Amino acid sequence: MEKIIQTTTRSIVITLVLLFTAIQTNAQGNDIKWLRSIHHESDNPAAMEALSYTTYGFAVALPAGQMVYGLVTNDTPSMRNAIQTFAGLALTTGLTYGLKYSIQRPRPYDTYPDIIPHNTEDSYSMASGHTSLAFTMATSVSLQYKKWYVVAPAFAYAGAVGYSRMYLGVHYPSDILVGAAIGAGSAWLSYKGQQWLMKSKRKKAKI
Repeated sequence: MEKIIQTTTRSIVITLVLLFTAIQTNAQGNDIKWLRSIHHESDNPAAMEALSYTTYGFAVALPAGQMVYGLVTNDTPSMRNAIQTFAGLALTTGLTYGLKYSIQRPRPYDTYPDIIPHNTEDSYSMASGHTSLAFTMATSVSLQYKKWYVVAPAFAYAGAVGYSRMYLGVHYPSDILVGAAIGAGSAWLSYKGQQWLMKSKRKKAKI
């Protein structure tokens, strides 16, 4: 399992690097065209900004809520879910900010004067941290609960967060795609890692 996780992590990193290389070679092309078609500087961005920043609150509330519920009801699966969700969020945060400060891609509004954001951001553009967090949470709960009425709203929310970041003019579409890949991949790795640990503990208990 350790080899699988290492191989998967390496594959994700290579894929992200290749994707960014392709984006860089076409930086003046579809990426900015798509952003311009989505960004609405003249509209009221308050709702989109509120949606965008819910990710921070949910990133704390989701694992905390799972842990509190597990402790109050003595429900071990909920406590395990809380740990897995937190681990996925921690991994996606590290990968996202590692990528941001490795690539150092300027924000769209720093390069294109016609992209006017509602608020500026301090960090670099690639990848979208809000999107990566949203897709980590969506993937985590989808793997944990596996019900359509959990999966559909979770990914609809994550997709809406990604859209809001482009609507506000703070990210390119490619930033969103990479953020989604990081978020979903981190949640999957965390989930599989936890399953491997549980199987290892069962084997030791039998011995």
